[in-house]
Amino acid sequence: MNGRQVPVRYDLAVIGAGSAGLSAARFARRLGLSVAIIEAARPGGDCTWTGCVPSKALLRVASLANGMRHAGRLGLAPASGDVDLPRIVERIRGVQAEIYRQESPDVLGSEGIAVIPGQASFESPHQLVAGDTTVTARRFLIATGAGPAVPPIPGLDCVPHYTYETIWDLPTLPRRLLVLGAGPIGCELAQAFRRLGSRVALVDIAGRPLPLEEPEASEVLRAQLEGEGVELHLNAGVERVERVADEVVVMAGGSQIRGDVLLVALGRRPRVDGLGLHDAGVAFSAAGVRVDRTLKTTARHIYAAGDCTGGYQFTHYAAWQGVIAVRNAFLPGKSSGVRDTVPGVTFTDPEVAHAGMTEAAARDRLGPRVSVVSWPNSEVDRALTDGAAAGFVRVVLAPDGRIVGATAVGPHAGETIHEWALAIDRKLRLADVASSIHVYPTYAFGHWQLAGEAHLTSVTRGLKGRFLRWLAAWGR
Repeated sequence: MNGRQVPVRYDLAVIGAGSAGLSAARFARRLGLSVAIIEAARPGGDCTWTGCVPSKALLRVASLANGMRHAGRLGLAPASGDVDLPRIVERIRGVQAEIYRQESPDVLGSEGIAVIPGQASFESPHQLVAGDTTVTARRFLIATGAGPAVPPIPGLDCVPHYTYETIWDLPTLPRRLLVLGAGPIGCELAQAFRRLGSRVALVDIAGRPLPLEEPEASEVLRAQLEGEGVELHLNAGVERVERVADEVVVMAGGSQIRGDVLLVALGRRPRVDGLGLHDAGVAFSAAGVRVDRTLKTTARHIYAAGDCTGGYQFTHYAAWQGVIAVRNAFLPGKSSGVRDTVPGVTFTDPEVAHAGMTEAAARDRLGPRVSVVSWPNSEVDRALTDGAAAGFVRVVLAPDGRIVGATAVGPHAGETIHEWALAIDRKLRLADVASSIHVYPTYAFGHWQLAGEAHLTSVTRGLKGRFLRWLAAWGR
């Protein structure tokens, strides 16, 4: 065996201990299966160590600093909100350690899950190796996630730069930060660093921030970022990056944009290299591991879930797929593990949340009789008390009245969007939402206002409305 241990056989071997892998392993244990996770780094994946957790912890600090400096808007004396980046990062590390305590190898071991360190590589369709450990299994699950995409921009390979994985290693707060990419990662980090005190320039070839969201949502965020002093360079394709003395120079859209630190936030790419997938009979490409709707790969006993499949890049989607993959691998029948739409949130201020289809997507799929109803935060009392009137909730309706999409822009939009996600999944109509009493004063009350106003309008217009008014005039 070339110094290797005798192969260990499991019911399920999971490659990757991120969101998909951890959810899959824990569900498999609940089914009484023997499980091993092979992890090249630490359990937790991108979300715990480089993505969701550190970025949201940073956004919390940035929001507090911004609030302190602008406390005069609420009648309080403003404070300086001095920033000490190393202390902020120390606090972030503490949050990560707290979360890691629930997913460490010791905890997973106590749950009956074997954690095998090392880079996994298939030697054959039924066997893989990690370090000096050889693993065989009845079923395999590939859950290796994704990493930062760094396009071949001329000059970039000669210029020091950061990604969302490495930005947490910054020794000090940048004086001038250049951000390439106005998607969710770029917008969140651009706003956070601006609020912490950096001068920030945000560059993107798209004509608006968050180009996959509703145009109205992009416009609210654009106004907010510009109002806070973020320098936006939109419709600006990056032509070249250079290091000139102590400066980084980005040539984009015919302009030279100068800064001290460069952050590349141009998306993510599935981690599929070095896994020996050819030897396993698993088809893949730069777009990810190929799976069918049950999450089965081209090898019938090997499944894949999460970001490595190239679908929606959300922690919650990956976790759900991990469970579905195990269900399909070991239980009778099959469930679809691929959704056409998945709710998501960009955690800027204001937050931008969506569920289901955008208006444009709905019209493409369902035809021109799609309708849209909106309600502005300026008519939501809670938003007025908080001084957060920018934003709205917007609902897309199919021709038959079913709710098929929603966008919420404003404080806590990521919390309130779940109502619409459930409505879409359950094929509800606005009348169903209107019939469920919502608490006042909350942001969700604005969603009730939208549903109630739209429903009342629909039943009091036209022939039906005339009949109801006749009844009311003659009724007791």
